[in-house]
Amino acid sequence: MTLLTVLAIAGVLVVAAGLYLVATANRLDRLHVRMDAGWAALDAALARRAVVARTIAAGAEPGSPDGGAELVEAARRAEEAPWGEREFAENELTRLLAGLDRAALPRPLADELADAEHRMIIARRVYNDAVRDTLALRRRRKVRYFGLAGTAPQPEYFEIAEPDPRTAPPAT
Repeated sequence: MTLLTVLAIAGVLVVAAGLYLVATANRLDRLHVRMDAGWAALDAALARRAVVARTIAAGAEPGSPDGGAELVEAARRAEEAPWGEREFAENELTRLLAGLDRAALPRPLADELADAEHRMIIARRVYNDAVRDTLALRRRRKVRYFGLAGTAPQPEYFEIAEPDPRTAPPAT
């Protein structure tokens, strides 16, 4: 083999390795975008559930065991909580909503609450799946060695208690 052949083979290998790393970086970027979209959907679903909780609280009688004021306050805290405290605030809202007598709610409101909770569960699962896939790729050696994640923050799961799946109250 001549020196020129060896250099050509080395050049092809370097270009191939570079293309492989670029493809991996692009995949990681797409996973981060997917994760961001999943968070946006989850945040919207949580906000919708808080709105439904406030609507339920508005219809509660003052001083009722449903705790209209407590429900409004829990919904406000859940919406305004910073990232580190959001899971706790959302769990508190879930606890209060679980204590509601859904059969006593008007049918459209009970259906809206069930739909909001169902969408929240799906959005949380989609977001956490995106986090799992992103973390799996970020843990690979080639990503760590070459710093392919850049300055993107380390993704974190969003773990909250899922409400019990409930059926809609019987039609009246």
